[in-house]
Amino acid sequence: MPSRRLSIATVFVLLAGAMALTRVHHFGAIPDASWAVFFVGGYLLRGQIRWAFPLLMALAVVVDYLVISRAGLDFWSHYCVSPGYWFLLPAHLSLWLAGSWLAARKSPLGLRALQFAAALCVGVVLCHLFAQGGFYWLSSSVAEPTVAGWWKNYTDWLWPYFRSTALYVLPLAVIEGLRLGLRQRDPADAVAR
Repeated sequence: MPSRRLSIATVFVLLAGAMALTRVHHFGAIPDASWAVFFVGGYLLRGQIRWAFPLLMALAVVVDYLVISRAGLDFWSHYCVSPGYWFLLPAHLSLWLAGSWLAARKSPLGLRALQFAAALCVGVVLCHLFAQGGFYWLSSSVAEPTVAGWWKNYTDWLWPYFRSTALYVLPLAVIEGLRLGLRQRDPADAVAR
């Protein structure tokens, strides 16, 4: 199946490109698409987790390294690179698995929309729990961590991360909704069921 391999490679290259282009400006005018990339990767590359997920994780680390190094800073002593940095692995994996879970569901349009929203919400909440929790509890940037301080930090940053992820994922949701809606209206498809 050369065309299937080509489409998988194309999707991967597009996702990697989106992450590389936006991650370099983590807090810039263009929001970081990394979280959306892992969610969409799980959805579109569900069966490719063994190679696609590790390569995207490696790309994320390489981009971080290049951005920090080009700023004239030591990667390993940068405030973002604490022991909590490694919690990005389960953080991004939670988004990938949420996208994979969604891809495995075959449902009518109305239920599909709810599943899409639920998968995205759960994926982002878990991703943020790992990423922000790892940083908050394990970095030296937080002098005296407390549960109340962690909760405030978690809730303060959850919505901005959710919003930027949802904005990048929205086109996929619209395309999938249209595709499913057209398929449900196709009389030939109704007969095949």
